[in-house]
Amino acid sequence: MKTRRSRLGPTALYAILLASAAIYLSPIYVLFVNSIKPLAEIHAGSIMTWPEAGTLAPWRAAWSEAQTGLDHNGLSPFFLNSIIITVPAVILTTALGALNGYVLCKWPFRGDRIVFALILFSAFIPFQIVLLPMAAVLGALGLAGSSAGLVLVHVVYGLGLATVFFRGAFNAFPNEVVRAATIDGAGFFAILIRVLLPSSLPIIAATVIWQFTHVWNDYLFGLTFSSAGGQPVTVALNNLVSISHGVREYNVYFAAALQTSLPTLIVYILFGRWFLRGALFTTPGWVASK
Repeated sequence: MKTRRSRLGPTALYAILLASAAIYLSPIYVLFVNSIKPLAEIHAGSIMTWPEAGTLAPWRAAWSEAQTGLDHNGLSPFFLNSIIITVPAVILTTALGALNGYVLCKWPFRGDRIVFALILFSAFIPFQIVLLPMAAVLGALGLAGSSAGLVLVHVVYGLGLATVFFRGAFNAFPNEVVRAATIDGAGFFAILIRVLLPSSLPIIAATVIWQFTHVWNDYLFGLTFSSAGGQPVTVALNNLVSISHGVREYNVYFAAALQTSLPTLIVYILFGRWFLRGALFTTPGWVASK
């Protein structure tokens, strides 16, 4: 009986995992197979069937030919807009989050717990609450409707959780490490750059992945704080689907949705394991084992 249970246990577990994976991946499958179907085939058959005559025309149309209702055709210019917004926002949020976490963890000061509580609170403020105050601030700074303004919005909104991530990671380092580096003549930034950050690659990667996904997939901030022609790709995708001229090209819509989500899918496929390592990194045992 023990042998039978030990055999059935892993089998049942793998069956559950495979079923869960199939359910999770089914939307991607539907998007892909319908993005390479002719429109007539979508109207005639099930969306779950494999295409009889595959075509890449919907992908080309979504990328460079489809009318979006804005100043440009296709997703390509808006894709570039998202890159221009996402890359500096991720870099700045990660760098400032590491600095904040370092100060709050290794350089205590009077009221540091209150400061951390306020930063933690800011990480859970709903998007809708900050729209009007942020619009006023961007207007006062002369950044309204610009990519720089959107970068600032994402840095401010993402800084709270980034600080929490790095503070938790740096807590795993004994304070004696910082004291020893100080005795050896290392300054404030030298300790952070030469001692803590090189041993914190998992949490850096986890923060980058989290912030990249958040900024790239953002729609509300992009719609509210960008100007015509400067919107991120998520806004262009919505306009492509919602603004219809005549026949609704569902295959083009499926292709556009896949193109928009490809960067985050690739990031998670290539670096998803770092997300788990980043979570484990906050425990002292992980640091000791490395």
